[in-house]
Amino acid sequence: MKDKITPCLWFDGQAEEAATFYVSLLPDSRIERVLRSPVDTESVPAGGVLTVDFTLAGKRYVGLNAGPHHKFNEAVSFQIHCDDQKEVDRLWAALSEGGEEIACSWLKDRWGLCWQIVPKRLLELITDPDPVRAKRAMEAMMTMVKIDIAALEQAVNGSA
Repeated sequence: MKDKITPCLWFDGQAEEAATFYVSLLPDSRIERVLRSPVDTESVPAGGVLTVDFTLAGKRYVGLNAGPHHKFNEAVSFQIHCDDQKEVDRLWAALSEGGEEIACSWLKDRWGLCWQIVPKRLLELITDPDPVRAKRAMEAMMTMVKIDIAALEQAVNGSA
């Protein structure tokens, strides 16, 4: 373990499926280890997947199959900073499939984990040194579900 702190994500039996899906989406991602339970537990039979250690975009996580007792909620989300609209669209489509589109770059995946798919250009526009441009960008973003970079640019330039 190279990280002092590793986020642990609680799943109801789908930790390996979720981790496999997540690592398929981003470079520098992989399953590190699948730990099978040596004994029966309340949520995992002996020999079943207890934890999955995985790296997602260079950061370590653990998926824990701990049963249905606790669900993900909006209090925790993961931001993915995207270089362009193509990346936004690809990740949005993959992560929202079977989940729920929320607002302002937020979605829940099919396991209930919240994500923010954030184009880097959005952050540049809402921190523009010109307060009028920054305001226009923020106002435009607040009307969107999935972020549309071209529409943001139009709003910032006053042509929307």
